[in-house]
Amino acid sequence: MPAKPPEDANPGKAKQVTKSCPICGTPATEASKPFCSERCRDVDLNRWLSDSYRIPAKQDDDDTD
Repeated sequence: MPAKPPEDANPGKAKQVTKSCPICGTPATEASKPFCSERCRDVDLNRWLSDSYRIPAKQDDDDTD
């Protein structure tokens, strides 16, 4: 059985970090990046479409009439 090369055997090659799914936290899959499945993609889309994601805004005093 061949020996496994050390991690730094390819110094010019960038190390890939597997990120976790932003919905459920499991590792992301290549087909559904950055999510782990089509289900989590659909959950995220539903949150966008139902205005669950909001950017907090500070109302200026000048805006009140």
